[in-house]
Amino acid sequence: MDKIRYINLCIVEFARKSGMSAKIAFNYLKLYKGLDFLDRNYEAEHLLPLNDTIRDLALLCKRNGGTI
Repeated sequence: MDKIRYINLCIVEFARKSGMSAKIAFNYLKLYKGLDFLDRNYEAEHLLPLNDTIRDLALLCKRNGGTI
């Protein structure tokens, strides 16, 4: 359950910082492998500051073709 809450928190925070709705952020993160990244790396990422995780998500999505 903690993993689900953490991923949800990351989606909402990514949306807020990117100026989009949570639904659009979810779809963006899913399309550009951000959700897979959070799922696979939960054990390490949840120990980092949230801003670092959001930055990691943005960089990963950009590498996978995202524009944000």
